[in-house]
Amino acid sequence: MKSRTKIYTLTPMNELISDARILRGMERQLGLRQVRLNAGDKSVGWKVGFGTSASQERLQIRAPLVGFLTEEILLPSGANVSIEGWVKPAVECEIAVYMGADLYEDINRATTCAAIAALGPAFELADVRFPPDDVEMVLADNIYNRHVILGDADPSRAGCKLEGLEAQVYRNGAEVARTTDIQSLTGDVIDIVSHVAKVLSALGERLRAGEFIIAGTIIPHLWVEPQENVSYTLAPGDTISVRFA
Repeated sequence: MKSRTKIYTLTPMNELISDARILRGMERQLGLRQVRLNAGDKSVGWKVGFGTSASQERLQIRAPLVGFLTEEILLPSGANVSIEGWVKPAVECEIAVYMGADLYEDINRATTCAAIAALGPAFELADVRFPPDDVEMVLADNIYNRHVILGDADPSRAGCKLEGLEAQVYRNGAEVARTTDIQSLTGDVIDIVSHVAKVLSALGERLRAGEFIIAGTIIPHLWVEPQENVSYTLAPGDTISVRFA
């Protein structure tokens, strides 16, 4: 049986998506997502981008942009990733927030915390192939996403317990970042999860149990070149790594 394509024609529903640029970009982005799902790919989660106050001011937006993640873009830790043909490859060290329950109505801080089942480290690999100054185009391109690498999910961090975490990042064996201020660039992680859930609800989608959100880079992104290695530990938890070929 031929898959039916979901048609997204979005209209302003609330202040979260009242910006015409965001509406047009999300319509194109969700259309791309539906094409991938119809081809047999599987939804695994969501992402945010441009979460810092400086980037939001530059783009004249009031909240992070939301993108989608599918199974096809996932890579294992230690992957050797070819960036041949990429224009401006970058890696971001992020926190993956794993959902233990659907979150789509009565969304507040308490319901959001209760829905979070675990936390873990994640890399996002991006190709910034055009300047990040056109909101619609950035959304239509799914916010530059190319791949995601996940570490182990830590269920002891359910409810979004961030206390005691330290990010340690190494590039070609040399330490390039170390911080315990996990939310300094992303903003409040619980607020990010609530924001994603609210945006999806407004667009007729749902943040579902079993999905995850990568919540934005916790250190400035790293521009990378072939033959470089990057490793990231979310101590005292898991370490992930990637090599660029």
